[in-house]
Amino acid sequence: MIRRYLTTGERTGLSTNLGPMAFLQCMFLSLLLRAAAYSVDERGDEIYAMFQNGFPNKVTPQKSPSNFTFASYYGNHMVLQRAPKQAIIWGYSPNIGEVIKVKVEGQETISGRVYNDSIYGVGIWKVTLPPMSQPGPFTITASSATETITLTDVLFGDVWICSGQSNMQFTVNRMFNATAEIAAATNFTNIRLFSVALKFNPTETLDLLAVNEGWSLPSKKSLVDHTGSVYFSAVCWLYGRLMYQEFAYPIGLIDTSYGGTPIEAWSSRDALAQCGISPTDIVDSYVYEIEKTLPGYTNSHTPTQLWNCMIHPLLNMTIYGVIWYQGENNAIPHSNTHKYNCTFPAMISDWRLKFNQGSLGQTDKLFPFGFVQLGPKDPKPSVQSGYAEIRWHQTADYGYVPNPKMKKTFMAVAMDLADFGSPYGSVHIRDKPDVARRLYLSGLRVAYGKEVLAAGPLPTIVVENTTQLILTYQEKILYRNLEGFEVLCSVPGTHNTIWTPTPILSALPTSITLYSLVCGEGQTILGLRYSWRESPCAFKTCTVYSADNPLLPGPPFLVYHKMTGVAGTVHVIDWNTPTAIH
Repeated sequence: MIRRYLTTGERTGLSTNLGPMAFLQCMFLSLLLRAAAYSVDERGDEIYAMFQNGFPNKVTPQKSPSNFTFASYYGNHMVLQRAPKQAIIWGYSPNIGEVIKVKVEGQETISGRVYNDSIYGVGIWKVTLPPMSQPGPFTITASSATETITLTDVLFGDVWICSGQSNMQFTVNRMFNATAEIAAATNFTNIRLFSVALKFNPTETLDLLAVNEGWSLPSKKSLVDHTGSVYFSAVCWLYGRLMYQEFAYPIGLIDTSYGGTPIEAWSSRDALAQCGISPTDIVDSYVYEIEKTLPGYTNSHTPTQLWNCMIHPLLNMTIYGVIWYQGENNAIPHSNTHKYNCTFPAMISDWRLKFNQGSLGQTDKLFPFGFVQLGPKDPKPSVQSGYAEIRWHQTADYGYVPNPKMKKTFMAVAMDLADFGSPYGSVHIRDKPDVARRLYLSGLRVAYGKEVLAAGPLPTIVVENTTQLILTYQEKILYRNLEGFEVLCSVPGTHNTIWTPTPILSALPTSITLYSLVCGEGQTILGLRYSWRESPCAFKTCTVYSADNPLLPGPPFLVYHKMTGVAGTVHVIDWNTPTAIH
């Protein structure tokens, strides 16, 4: 599979028109790809994920237009953010000081003056449109002294950005129920799609370096182009379709995702600095030592590279929110796994700040940010990798969202959607419909304030009994298994501890009773955790689900409480305080 992608020039970015050093670099990488193709190590699925989307990809030089035009992501059929927010429109003009007049059909004309951008050395104009509550379609014109440019069939609705790595980039045609979904897509003419081309860059760019697919109506061609030249995210599409069916006003979806990439690549220098990470560091995920020795080495895994040219150019646009599916590349050794509880919240806060600033205050300072908690991968239940740790760190170590550190965030649990037979690698689960439904429910609650059940059960109290620990929940539980819990046992005379599985003795509607005498003589129980495995269960067969909505699994959790050994002792779980892994 990898070798096939290597021979496709469009995918790899390899060119026969290379200078000597670039040619040597490509030769080195070609050899590495061949080695990866025959590799059967534990990273095989992620290696596939990285190379399927075009690596290596040479840096594309930024070229700003010299004529009067809109910025790259404005086009016919687009969706702009609806009222009460106001949409931003901007573009280029060589005539510094000239007045540009922008008019939305049926609205008053708005004027802006061309100014010289001191950083990029190009003439820019930028206007804020009036708040638009009607969906349209509208025609928008921008006029200089000598020219008029036009956007047609423009709708006003909610604009969502979809970002992350290969599970976000995973396309509609690969998911379960793809045929029916694609066939029905043309019914949703008020959902509009836009996808950003796969690029990386060492410096922040003013505009997108390239567009993968301009604003389009849903169709077989826009969702699935079997030539490989167009991609659109299954999760992004399904989430947008569900939101459209809920609210019946236009939804704009911007897919800017890149397979096999770590969070550091999507983070700005400012965000990384909050976590003590230098933008010159190379994240070790999928980076071979020989690659690092190449002169001027950089790739889509280098910190800031994707932020610079796949997120930063979008900052001027008014958006409603973001959904995110990433973390696999930070779950392998030497890839900042235990910094994710910093890097993820820092990236979210940084994006919020900069989208607000770039849109002249129109994008909300606390816009809703949803994400998918990591799904399963390895079919062996004994495997413990960084997946469980990343899941915990995705919540900033609280176990749930929103929480005091991650306000207005929402989450879809995916650890139970195992797809070990996926032809795209077990890391790439095909049940994207359930992923999107879970994300949609949590988005309704957090992003739109709807009173819906959006999360699975978490325990609130642990009560000690003579031979038992009784976990109490505040909502009714549906059971699909009777395993998955472990207690942390001390080792007498040492500072060592060991996690030991503990069986479920009884499962009642709002409580679970665990056997507590699994530790050795003289050992003490110091903590409790649930579903702390790379792949905790087979498809939809983890232990705890919501009885009121069986779609929603209870999330994995970790608590540290020293048991007293005294029957009747009650331990209240403090979910308002983060629990650091130790």
